[in-house]
Amino acid sequence: MDIAADLILAGALAVAWLAAGLVADALPGARTARDLRRRAGHLTWLVAAGAAVFVAVPLVTWVIPGVSNAPAAALLPAVPALIVLTLGVRRLGQVRRGAGAFATAPHTPAPPALRAAAAHPLILVPMQVTGLAALVGLPIAAGLVEIPGADVAGIAITVVGAAVVAIGVRAAVRHSRLSLLALAPIGRSRPRVPVSR
Repeated sequence: MDIAADLILAGALAVAWLAAGLVADALPGARTARDLRRRAGHLTWLVAAGAAVFVAVPLVTWVIPGVSNAPAAALLPAVPALIVLTLGVRRLGQVRRGAGAFATAPHTPAPPALRAAAAHPLILVPMQVTGLAALVGLPIAAGLVEIPGADVAGIAITVVGAAVVAIGVRAAVRHSRLSLLALAPIGRSRPRVPVSR
């Protein structure tokens, strides 16, 4: 198998998951319930496309004879992709169904609780980490980095680890801020109990 086929597979994987990460990042910014549902639907399709590329990698390398670096490149983003497929998709479905409850009034502003649910770190972080790991897999697919034992691989893992921490902290802060906005009306609407003297 030649390097071009490996790069096409690894590139398709990176494009699908980077696009999913970008859409997931914009998901809590939806202003209306219809927009939130539409974005959640697009994100679901992007995750399905990314999962389909994961399935295509071993099939294509099995059909085309020769040595391939694509499976090694796809191995790096496989772990965060499993987290997306087991936990993130379920949360994304909850957001989509919640936004779908406003189908009769599509211009209703997105409720703060739904926006907070859309910003949950289990939706955002694994998708962005999968895209980043797929991007790091491109030099592996091109044959520029040999696995295992490459010094470049150690540097790449360190950089990806630091990026994962930064993405996780950013997602947790944003989710916390949106959660507080969802709870703020509850705190203000407490009835005052008259004090008897």
